[in-house]
Amino acid sequence: MSVTYPLEIAQLGNPILRQLATPLPPGQLKKYAPFFAALEKKMLEHNGVGIAAPQVSESVRAFIVASSPNPRYANAPHMAPTLMLNPELIWSSKETEKDWEGCLSIPGMRAKVSRHKNIEVRYTTIDGHEVKSHMEGFIARIFQHELDHLNGIVFLDRAEKHDYATEAEFMKIIS
Repeated sequence: MSVTYPLEIAQLGNPILRQLATPLPPGQLKKYAPFFAALEKKMLEHNGVGIAAPQVSESVRAFIVASSPNPRYANAPHMAPTLMLNPELIWSSKETEKDWEGCLSIPGMRAKVSRHKNIEVRYTTIDGHEVKSHMEGFIARIFQHELDHLNGIVFLDRAEKHDYATEAEFMKIIS
């Protein structure tokens, strides 16, 4: 792992955002602890509700889900920041919902994206414990968005062209 600090957010066009991220070896999770702390700090600095390792140019299968109301997501539910290593989507409801998303790697843009409303997931904690969890609504949306990053997909890939808006227009739409 050759991380450069401070972390910089990779922007759309950077090839790392289109790569399949590498699984983290179980015996090496703790060595990434300083990186994960810096990743969370970077997400909070930018009012994110989630961030994936590839977004700061580290192509490993890790992300943080941390829903909380902020200037970018005023109605986000509260959820403590949760680091998810080698995450997997193991079940998804047939019911989907289209709603607005943004991305720290694509500043100034929003788009409506259809996502599963309910999901079941599995991930590993930094201590090596496996967790299975049910997620719904906005939290499920964040998980799916961040999982896409680990698979080289950005939210604009899932949106229809007529569902794009600049950040300024988005703010007008929701106010």
